[in-house]
Amino acid sequence: MKAPSLLPGDPSELRLRLCYTDKLTDTPQADTMERWDVAVLHEETTAGSITFYRVNLDRGLNAFRAMEQESDELDEIAQALLDPDTGNFTEVASGQLPYVGSSLLVMDKVTLDEPWCGYGLGAILAIEAIHRLMAGCRGIACSPGVTDLSSDRLRDQTEWDRVNDKIARGWERIGFRLHQGNVYLLSPVSTQLEERGAMRQRLAELGTSWRTAQDEKPAP
Repeated sequence: MKAPSLLPGDPSELRLRLCYTDKLTDTPQADTMERWDVAVLHEETTAGSITFYRVNLDRGLNAFRAMEQESDELDEIAQALLDPDTGNFTEVASGQLPYVGSSLLVMDKVTLDEPWCGYGLGAILAIEAIHRLMAGCRGIACSPGVTDLSSDRLRDQTEWDRVNDKIARGWERIGFRLHQGNVYLLSPVSTQLEERGAMRQRLAELGTSWRTAQDEKPAP
């Protein structure tokens, strides 16, 4: 992990802004799929973003078909978790999820600007956002990984695989478990989700380390 002194600002001052835009369209797709955009903010600057979809399995369009139409990433998750005929959880997925709700929360994309990467902040911020959006959900899913092999940091398949494995380990730390293929599943009643206090403590410690490093810098 990188030295906290290299962070561009105090990480304990990061904030989340959750936004759901309702287009007020009277369509089955709109009733089934809710997109939630979470901005990661530091002071007045955007430091990253997280995209969630709340998929309502009990109203509107068949949820499997709605996810299939939305994107390839959501289609992959639907193939792993939902019955194409009913749009409900498959028997296998259902067996892993206590019945505590009727919706599926999908963590679609987590992005942090490069200066904020390498400190474990993605998992800390994701668990905070999940806590705010998971009410009424029976399961939380993600398909961790990167898709851009052309970037300077991911010049070959070996590096691409290494980064994907690192991302998956980060989600496993907050309770996600491999379900099928590259789809990971988390129950809202997971005991690891209840350990949000430990994550917040880690964030506070990073902030303390950063502030100490700033105080120790020689005056210009």
